[in-house]
This record gives sequence, structure tokens and C-alpha cells, in this order.
Amino acid sequence: MKAKTIKKWFDVHKWTSLICTVFLLMLCLTGLPLIFYEEIDHMLGKEMEVAALAPGTPLPSKDAVLDEALKHVPVKAVKYVSWDTDHHPGQMFVVVADSSEAPIEADHYLNMNEYTAKVLDTPPNEMDFMQVMYYLHVEMLAGIPGKLFLGLMGLLFIVAIISGIVLYGPIMKRFDFGMIRTEKSSRLKWLDLHNLLGIVTLAWASVVGLTGVINTLVDPALDKWKASQLAEMVAGYKDKPKVTGTLSSLDAAVKTAKAAAPEMDVSFVAYPGTLYSSKYHYAVYLIGTTPLTSRIIKPALIDAKTGELTDMRDLPWYLKTIFISQPFHFGDYGGIPMKIIWAIFDIATIIVLISGIYLWLARRKAKSAQLKRLLGEFESLTLSTVQENEGKK
Repeated sequence: MKAKTIKKWFDVHKWTSLICTVFLLMLCLTGLPLIFYEEIDHMLGKEMEVAALAPGTPLPSKDAVLDEALKHVPVKAVKYVSWDTDHHPGQMFVVVADSSEAPIEADHYLNMNEYTAKVLDTPPNEMDFMQVMYYLHVEMLAGIPGKLFLGLMGLLFIVAIISGIVLYGPIMKRFDFGMIRTEKSSRLKWLDLHNLLGIVTLAWASVVGLTGVINTLVDPALDKWKASQLAEMVAGYKDKPKVTGTLSSLDAAVKTAKAAAPEMDVSFVAYPGTLYSSKYHYAVYLIGTTPLTSRIIKPALIDAKTGELTDMRDLPWYLKTIFISQPFHFGDYGGIPMKIIWAIFDIATIIVLISGIYLWLARRKAKSAQLKRLLGEFESLTLSTVQENEGKK
């Protein structure tokens, strides 16, 4: 590769890295505790546990559990009901508010024991440390604009990775792999460490960076789905009034959806009028039963008055791509060993980012010192010339 070409790639690598580094550092630092969010919640005693029932013990219906939940909050509407059988067996999570269109800030949360219909917890509608870390990581506490901005930073990160790969060969072909020149200057030592960790974390950083960019597109993708496929699924209800009054059974709606997709589990139910449903239906969202397919969602629309299945369709490819990319981004599909690997690579990437900032500052400092030295030599030469000319006079 010609020197001129190397210089162009170096400039690309330098500026794409500089622009996105601070934001990537924030993502790596906030992402580190999120890798272990379940373990942290368990350590802090925030995870509620439900004792298993003896075989043959009759269970209350989901409607009975929901009715018991509504006795504890002064609200009028149910928004969402969800389950997490893998991590919280025997529990039913309920979100309620004054109306189905109420903003998230007005929501009330209840954690119910599905075996006894008793309230386990009523967590406050406020962000704790882990939620702050999550929303910083996902959107910088700035909503959709924050997500899209982080997506742009992710694209710059991918360009920085590509340019780093291009530069690695010409720069390192004269040296042994893994070489750290500890006997040289501090800047050269950090340069070698930066190059080594950068190439070692290459595959991980590429996967996490690309899937991170994909995940930032979830809101526009959901909007597109609601405007296209969901609109088609409820087209027959276009001229009907909004559902009011007593709704059909939640328990029956869940069983109807489950019967239509027996190989899947119910993840959550969105009530009529909420963000993830229509004005006329329960939207029952089902998921697969393996670590990967548990990210693939299939919505079933159940008429909220009659309890009949209206439609059930697979999500479009772009939403499937986003949901399948999530476990590869968070590393939460392989248990503790995978999480530890993700954490190690995360820490290594933090070192790469910090060393990159240091190298840029050190290079600027070296250039400034060199410029001062040249200016000093020029001033000295000029002064000696002037003195010599005056001596001749």
C-alpha cells in the first residue's frame, strides 16, 4: 500500500474514532453492569421468588389474579400483562393506568403471585440505578433521537474498525504478533497495546457494534409494522367504535392464542388502545422456547369483546432481524460463561478506547513540542543572523 493511501486511511480511522469514542466509552461503561443485570438484582434482593406449588394444586385464573391486582391501585384501565417463565416462574406482571393512552410516567406496576393471586410487590414508577444504566445505554435518556444518534455513532465505529483492519497489516507486518515495546517510550507501549487489543476484540466489537446499530432502528421498524401489517390485520374493524365496557376473558384470550401456536409461550398481552395493540383487540405476543427463538415474537389478535382469534401472523423480516440481533448484542443467551466472556471483551474495548484518546493527545503534545522546538531554533537562528549583520556594520 502506498504511503499516500495509508495516510488517507489513517485520517479516516482517526476522525471516525475521535467522533464516536466518548459515546462508545459511555456505552461500554453502562453496558458492563447490564450484562449482569439479573445477578445484580438478585444480589440486591430485588428479585421476588415464588415457592413452587404441590402437584395437582388448582390455580386461579388469570382474570382472578388480575382482579386482585386492581384492588390495590386506584386506576381504571389495564395496559399490559406479562410473564417471564424462565427467570420469574409463577409471577404475573401487571401495568395499569387511568386510561390505555396514559403516558408511561402515569403507569402503576404490580408483581403478582400467579399461584395464589396475592400481590408480591408494587414497585414505584421511578428509575433505579440499573434502569438509568439501561436508558443511558439505549437512548442516552433522550428518547428516539438519542437512539438514532447512537446508531450513527455505531456506524462511525464500524468504519473505524474497517479502517483499523486496513491499517493493521502495513503497520504490523514488520513486527511479531502481540509485541509490546515496553522498553520504548510510553506512547509506543500504549500504541502496541491499542493495536493488540483492537485486533483481538475485532470479531466481538464488530458483532456488538453492528447489532447495536440494528437495535437502534426498533422504533421506526415498529412504526412501519403498525402502519402496514398491523393495519392490515385490523382492517375489518376500521369503522367499528372503540371497545368499551366489560372485556372478554384474559384467561380465554391467552388460551386461544396458545392453541393457535402450541409450540410457543405467551410473553405479554397488550390491552385495547395501548401502544402495541389496536383499539379493538387483545394483542397476545408469543415467543419461542429456545434461547434464540425466545426473541422471535408472533402477535395474535383476539377480539376483546367476543374472545375470538382475528388474525395471527409472523413478524416481517426487518423486525425479526432486530429481535434476533438482541441476544448477540447483550450476550445473554449462554448463561454466566457467556456473560463473563462478554464482560472481558467489554473491558478490553474500554482499554482500546481510552488508549486511543491517550495516543491522540500524546501525538498532539509531541507535535506541539516539535513545533516549539523548531520555532525556538528559528528564533535562535534569526537572532544570531541579526547580531552577525549588526557586527558587520
